[in-house]
Amino acid sequence: MEHPKYKIALIVGAGEGLSASLARLFAAQGIRVALAARKIEKLGALCTETGAKAYACNATDPDEVERLFGLVEREIGTPDLVVYNASGRSRGPFIDLIPADVAQAIAVSAYGGFLVAQQAAKRMLPNRYGAILFTGASASVKGYAQSAPFAMGKFALRGLAQSMARELSPQGIHIAHFVIDGGIRSAARAEAPDKPDSMLDPDAIAQSYWNVLQQPRSAWSWEIELRPWVEKF
Repeated sequence: MEHPKYKIALIVGAGEGLSASLARLFAAQGIRVALAARKIEKLGALCTETGAKAYACNATDPDEVERLFGLVEREIGTPDLVVYNASGRSRGPFIDLIPADVAQAIAVSAYGGFLVAQQAAKRMLPNRYGAILFTGASASVKGYAQSAPFAMGKFALRGLAQSMARELSPQGIHIAHFVIDGGIRSAARAEAPDKPDSMLDPDAIAQSYWNVLQQPRSAWSWEIELRPWVEKF
């Protein structure tokens, strides 16, 4: 089978880090890009650079997610590549955690992923073609102290991806979950001079996403882990 040729990508939870690297890479490959975030003012420069179109969306609201897909369909086309990159966090000693904050963190990390993936799958299944990618974290497989809400959300997202892969892969939809195990480099978060390449380069992560997307269906990955060469695991 030929390598997949995706035409329209939707990245939910877009910002300046990994999602920006993905948008640039997809655009360079001739893919039209839609970006969704709760606040889209920060996406202006990225849209100008990549030709992407930004949409405001609360990924935890079923009506807003359905509306998002409807708008993208009408204004760009039906996405055949969807990335869920949103995360919710609430940190602190376990007994001090505020239940409402915990519920919101889980909703953003996991429930929003379900809502976005369900809308995407509904549109991909008739053609038996498409890809849905989920961005995980160290917390997808390791629950750290004072970070229970993030671990709960990321564990749930990983379970969602695994369940979807088992159900939808045989129907032509490539589902993949990426465990990003380490800190991602950014303008505000760089390595110490004596520790080169000790953080994940967002462009390098994006390239790994692309490599997975190019896999022939006879050898699909449903999950890969990415970490710097010096990261302990």
